[in-house]
Amino acid sequence: MDQFLFFLVAFLAVASAVYFVFARNPLYAILSLIVTMFSIAGMYILLNAQFLAIIQIIVYAGAIMVLFLYILMMLNLNKADESKKGNTLKFIGVFTAGLLLVGVLGVFRGVQQNHIVVENVDRSIGLTKNLGRLLFNEYVLPFELASILILAGIVGAVLIGKKDL
Repeated sequence: MDQFLFFLVAFLAVASAVYFVFARNPLYAILSLIVTMFSIAGMYILLNAQFLAIIQIIVYAGAIMVLFLYILMMLNLNKADESKKGNTLKFIGVFTAGLLLVGVLGVFRGVQQNHIVVENVDRSIGLTKNLGRLLFNEYVLPFELASILILAGIVGAVLIGKKDL
């Protein structure tokens, strides 16, 4: 069941990434990129890496995609302003995808089909609880220093941006 879910989410990620490349409307392209980022977060969850999944959603699907949408709306692209994609770019894209396909097939050809059965697998690896325990026990001083540095950067950005303080 896990393998089926993984392949389903992987197919969704690849399909939305391909739609991102071939979309004519920039807004639909960015929305398909958001679907790709959420699909990658779903793959992280299926691989038992919950912290990476949450970071993927917060940083990429949240902050960066909102920034992309904001820039797109600020540019106000119309169909008359949009430049036509030439056939040379499409040819280069197809050629590069073909090279990637040949590389992937070469990798799969070199992989041996030896299945190793692992019985003593630690299922707690990658959990957020273990990361938090490590961060707040062994690395508490560097963690707090990094938070003070980030706070100083935020205060500096506000002071530079606001001239009437």
